[in-house]
Amino acid sequence: MRLTTGKLDLLPDEAFESAAECLKVMAHPVRLKMVNILMQGEFAVHEIAEACQTNPNQACEHLRLLKGHGLLNSERRGRTVYYRVASPQLPGLIQCIQKNCEM
Repeated sequence: MRLTTGKLDLLPDEAFESAAECLKVMAHPVRLKMVNILMQGEFAVHEIAEACQTNPNQACEHLRLLKGHGLLNSERRGRTVYYRVASPQLPGLIQCIQKNCEM
């Protein structure tokens, strides 16, 4: 629901607070790249690490942070953990970056 203040059409403060929290978590190039990868499907940690050109331990830390904030889901199958996008906001964020930030 949008609030109208005079001539301004503003979102509620809660929407800005939620967006700011999401942007803080996403404010790392590797995490942005991981989400871009995961928008294309479900991938194992080692696949994500390889695609991001980082080691699996660093990839795990980034993925745990994203999952801890409810942006990703994971599923263990045997010894392998697979991740996928959980937040419906992430595709829009990546599309915004693609549209407005590409060189």
